[in-house]
Amino acid sequence: MLDRLRLPHPLVLLTGCVLIAAAASYVLPAGEYDRAVDEATGREVVVAGTYHEVEPAPVGFFAAFVALPRGMAAAADVVFLVFLIGGAFTVVDETGALVRAVGSLSRLLHGRDLLVIPVVSLFFAAGGALENMQEEIIALVPVLLILTLRMGFAPMVAVAMSAGPAFVASSFSPINPFQVQIAQKVADVQLSSGAAFRTTFLFIALVLWIGGTMRYAAATRTAPAAPPEGEEGAVLGAMDRAILVTVALTFVVLVWGLLSRGWGFDELSALFFIMGIVVGAMAGMGIGGTAEAYVKGFRSMAYAALLIGFARAISVVLEDGRVIDTLVHALVTPLERLPVAVSALGMVVAQTAIHIPVPSVSGQAVLTMPILAPLSDLLGMSRQITVLAYQYGAGLCDLVTPTNGALMAILASAGVRFEEWIRFTLPLYLGLLALGAASILIGLAIGLT
Repeated sequence: MLDRLRLPHPLVLLTGCVLIAAAASYVLPAGEYDRAVDEATGREVVVAGTYHEVEPAPVGFFAAFVALPRGMAAAADVVFLVFLIGGAFTVVDETGALVRAVGSLSRLLHGRDLLVIPVVSLFFAAGGALENMQEEIIALVPVLLILTLRMGFAPMVAVAMSAGPAFVASSFSPINPFQVQIAQKVADVQLSSGAAFRTTFLFIALVLWIGGTMRYAAATRTAPAAPPEGEEGAVLGAMDRAILVTVALTFVVLVWGLLSRGWGFDELSALFFIMGIVVGAMAGMGIGGTAEAYVKGFRSMAYAALLIGFARAISVVLEDGRVIDTLVHALVTPLERLPVAVSALGMVVAQTAIHIPVPSVSGQAVLTMPILAPLSDLLGMSRQITVLAYQYGAGLCDLVTPTNGALMAILASAGVRFEEWIRFTLPLYLGLLALGAASILIGLAIGLT
C-alpha cells in the first residue's frame, strides 16, 4: 500500500490541512482551559481541571486563508532564523571550504563510504540532543546533497542522516532544553533526572536509525558522481580549516547560549548572521560580496520559510476556532479510567495525536503537562514516566507529520517527496515507538522517578 502512496505538493497538502482545521471549528465544540503563568518556566500554562465550554468561534473560508500570512507572522522568529542561517551558510559555501571538505572526506573514506553515514548522523544527533536541531538543517541540505552525490547515495540519504538522527536524538535526549527540560520544569520533576536511563535508550534508538539508513543507502546506491571540473584532488587549505573551525565554534557558542543563557531563536539568528560576516571577512569577500551571498541564501530559503509559515497557520486556525483545548481534553480524559501501564502507553498515543495540530514541542509541553502530571499522581504513576510519554509521542511524531514545517522544508530542499520519506521512515518510526513503549514499561517496572 505504501508503494502506491501519492500525496499532493507540500503547499497544497498544508493548505488542505488549514481548511480541514477550519472545518473542524464548525464540528467540534469550542472549549478552553484556564491558564496561569508557571513560575518555573515563565510561560503561560493550562490549569488542570478547568476545561469548560465557550462560545463557538467557527473559522470561515476566507478567514482560513487569512491565517496563512498570520501563520508566517506567528512563526516569524523561526522564519528569520531560517533566512539568516541560509544566508550565513551560503557565505560559507561561496568560499568553497565546504565543497573541499566534502572532497577530502570522500577521499579519506574511499572504499568505506558507508562510514560517512554514522559520522554525519552523530553530528546531527548531537545537535538534536543538545538543542532540538531542526530548522538549522535546512541550510546544510545542499552540502549534504553534494556529499551523497559524490558517494553515489540517493538524496533520501541526505535527509535520513541529518533530519532523522536529529529528530530521534531530540526525542530520546536527556537534556534537550526545548523538550525534556521544559516538560520536567512544568511537571515539577527535577531537571536532568533520569538522564542515565534516557541515554541508554538514546543509544539504542540511534543504532536502530543509523543501521536502517545504512541498509537503505547500500541497497539504493548507484555509481558515484565525478567531482566538478577543477575540484578533483582539491585539498583543504589553511583558510578552509580556519573557516570550518569558525563554523564549529559557532555551534559551540550556540549550545552554550541555549543551555546556560536561555537563548531563543532571535539570539540564534543573530549568532549565525555574525558567523556569516566573520567568514566573509576571513575569505576576503568584502562587504559587497558577503551581502550578495546573503541575498542568494535568502532566495534559496524562501520556499522553506513559506512551508514553515503554512504549517504554523494550522494551529492559528485551531486557536481562532477555540478547539485545540477541546482536542486535548478529548484525548486525555479517557486515560483516567485505564490501568496504569495502559494509561502510560495511552499518553504516548495522545501526545502523538496532539502533536499533529500543535507542531511546537515546547508549546505542547506547556499545554499538556499541567494536565497529565496531576493525572499521573492520581494513577500512582511517576511524573517522570509522563515526561517520557510526552517525549516519545510528540518528539517522534516530528518524523512523520506534514504539519512539521521544518521537515517539509528539509524534504523540499533535498528534492524528496513526502510520500517517499514516509515509505522509508515508517518502519523505523514504528520500531522507535516500540522502543519508547519498552522504555516506559521498564521505567514503570523499576520505579523510575
